[in-house]
Amino acid sequence: MAEVINMPRLSDTMEEGTVAKWLKKVGDKIEEGDILAEIETDKATMEFESFHEGTLLHIGIEEGDGAPVDSLLAIIGEDGEDISGLLNGTATPVVKEEAAAPAEIESSAESPVAASTEIPEGVEIITMPRLSDTMEEGTVAAWLKKVGDTVEEGDILAEIETDKATMEFESFYSGVLLHIGIQEGESAPVDDVLAVIGPEGTDVNAVLSASSGSRAVESAPKTEEKAAEPSKTQDPVAEAAPSQNGQRILASPLAKKIASDKGINLSDVSGSGDHGRIVKRDVENYQPSTSVAPVVAAPSETKASAPMAPIHLPVGEESVEEVKNSSMRKAITKHLGASKFTAPHFYLTIEVDMDNAKASRAQINNLPDTKVSFNDMVLKACAMALKKHPQVNTTWTDDATIFKHHIHMGVAVAVDEGLVVPVIKFADQLSLTQLGASVKDLAGRARSKKIKPDEMEGSTFTVSNLGMFGILEFTSIINKPNSAILSVGAIVEKPVVKNGEIVVGNTMKVTLACDHRTVDGAVGAQFLQTLRAYLENPVTMLA
Repeated sequence: MAEVINMPRLSDTMEEGTVAKWLKKVGDKIEEGDILAEIETDKATMEFESFHEGTLLHIGIEEGDGAPVDSLLAIIGEDGEDISGLLNGTATPVVKEEAAAPAEIESSAESPVAASTEIPEGVEIITMPRLSDTMEEGTVAAWLKKVGDTVEEGDILAEIETDKATMEFESFYSGVLLHIGIQEGESAPVDDVLAVIGPEGTDVNAVLSASSGSRAVESAPKTEEKAAEPSKTQDPVAEAAPSQNGQRILASPLAKKIASDKGINLSDVSGSGDHGRIVKRDVENYQPSTSVAPVVAAPSETKASAPMAPIHLPVGEESVEEVKNSSMRKAITKHLGASKFTAPHFYLTIEVDMDNAKASRAQINNLPDTKVSFNDMVLKACAMALKKHPQVNTTWTDDATIFKHHIHMGVAVAVDEGLVVPVIKFADQLSLTQLGASVKDLAGRARSKKIKPDEMEGSTFTVSNLGMFGILEFTSIINKPNSAILSVGAIVEKPVVKNGEIVVGNTMKVTLACDHRTVDGAVGAQFLQTLRAYLENPVTMLA
């Protein structure tokens, strides 16, 4: 059945997009993950990939044309399928529902309830932004502003956890933060009400009621409901945690998480927030008491005539903690699970003599304003080896093997929330120093949550390096839709045989994980031979 693809909302402020370039034409076969077009938003030009497979039957917005979000962008279906019903409005039930949505909004807008209130001038309703092309919901990792704070345009409101990374979300408006719709640690679909900003003293309930046709109406009663329940705290941000004496402790989710990570008992912490709520700063500033708790005798021991019985203290106590899976962990599980259980992996390992590489790196780094790492040398060697072995730089589809003539190198980077893979575009065209600068920039912004979604997409080959952690050898799961990933171990000093003599040498093990559907054993082995030749003779990478 044909799939209707609408103009996506690629930024939180995007109202319309312009098709900068179509990368497919009508009649082309489309695979899931193929880049359909480059879409120009109000912030950047981004690649838009297909989530469906089939034939591109119709293009609704030509190159250079702009259209509002949710306008018909394209139709993908089976070759020769009749799509006249989708184009003239007599669509299938699914499309009818989508087409009927504006009419429903119009009818609700004419209703007496909606007509009775309007959003006051200067008030802005901020919704959960779509921070990546595959994002369906987001989690508020932390609020950096609280209700009542003055917000300036450009201020960071919150840290939003998507399916790919945790990113800082800044305000595009100035005013007072009047309402928080999604609390720390909570998740919500894209376009749910995140916050309301406007002049001080604005009636927030009236604003939420006025935004009929959106999910803001649904969020308002929930907030009132929570506030009306006498058995719960009146602070919507706080969560209650049990203390040792059975009383409830008010603590924000972020404070609970930090306390758990540091092994701090919240019952020992004094809260400085509203109603005594424990917040982040309370846990971070907590200093454990050095006093020793007195030993209380058992009732039978209080009689003077009874002999003192030995006190048996428990050696340990079983405990568990349930931590909600983050959006990033769910995405990693889904992505790598799909790769591991669909792509037939096999692994090839070689040991590389790194004596010349160490000497060459020392000479290069003696040059002014130059800094090259061993990882940069591995990336350069991989890029050059991929040019000689294009079979490794491929993607498998059910109908064909796609050979990528460009080399976009993915570099696995560990962050607090999990793992991200920034992508160095056209890595084969960069020098060692340019590669090093690119990796440093992307990895730094990934760890500081400032990396852009499009900078983590489009890889054709991936490198994962755990050598800096002392790992000698390991295997990785292929990063779809790549056909291979290289696992890089530590450089170790050990006895080796050279020219019939045992001498001290420096070696490094690398393991290539291959998708057997596209890369055979001989192809993978030849790639590794070329890779080793470059690493053992670094001058060949500079020629």
